[in-house]
Amino acid sequence: MIVRWGLAELRPLLAELEIERPFLIASERWLGLDVPSAGRWHEVPSDRVPEVAAAADGSDGVLAVGGGSAIDLAKAVSAATGLPVVSVPTTYSGSEWTTFFGVRDLDRRMKGGGAGAHLGGIVYEPELTLGLSREQSGGTALNALAHSAEALYVTGRNRDGDRHALEGARLIGASLPQVLEHGDDLQTRTTLLHGAMEAGAALGSAGLGLGHAMAQALGGRYGIAHGAANALTLPPALRFNQPVAAAEIARFGEALGADDPAARAEELARLSGFDRLRDLGVPEDELDEVAEATVTRAGAKANPRPASAAEIAELLRGVW
Repeated sequence: MIVRWGLAELRPLLAELEIERPFLIASERWLGLDVPSAGRWHEVPSDRVPEVAAAADGSDGVLAVGGGSAIDLAKAVSAATGLPVVSVPTTYSGSEWTTFFGVRDLDRRMKGGGAGAHLGGIVYEPELTLGLSREQSGGTALNALAHSAEALYVTGRNRDGDRHALEGARLIGASLPQVLEHGDDLQTRTTLLHGAMEAGAALGSAGLGLGHAMAQALGGRYGIAHGAANALTLPPALRFNQPVAAAEIARFGEALGADDPAARAEELARLSGFDRLRDLGVPEDELDEVAEATVTRAGAKANPRPASAAEIAELLRGVW
């Protein structure tokens, strides 16, 4: 993966990848950004992947500008067309680091997903994160923090992933409270984006665990933002895994600067505006069904401690 910092590096990166006619996928907010494009798609999210892929005909690459929804759509088009993806993330989601993707409709309901995107490169521009709301900043940063935590104990863990995970946790832990307090501070935004980058690299190297599996099931069913869901599912996942991954969670806590990392994650979630699942419109009487959907997800299967649907339902009730 080629990684560059600063929007001025986008054109040289595209040239390095021999992309001359990129197809731009970005929400309307970013369509005025001065980036090269041979065609554009602004309906984000979208489950009209065949239409987007057809619109990209004649392009030699896909350029995604935005958060996880834009990047996931670009990755779906990449998988369908074989075109390489270059991402310019405007949140801390980390989607730019993985070849798998989810497909959502305009109401953010999950309509499918897959893998096989062709990742070309990433350009990080901290100034593009300055307009993020408190909820977007905190939610996507806590999603990134979950990448760091889970990379340390999932079945795909490895030394390189551990290194990225610990550095990501350190940078996110140090900068997120400051960003939540002073969202217009470019330096703290830059540090947080560096942390999200490290966490994303850990995700790409090691994979996901139970916390993400619960968040994906919730988001796909109710259209909840992925960051918001992860903000609430990371703490119970950490506590559930404590009996079998105590050493790994302790390393995560040390990097985060917390003796009790689950409690610290809860505190950061509350600071970001996330307290309970009920506040996000999740019905209590459907938690068993969400748990059943969680069990089948890859993150649940890669978790160090197997979780039954009944156990997952109990975890969800604990944050409802």
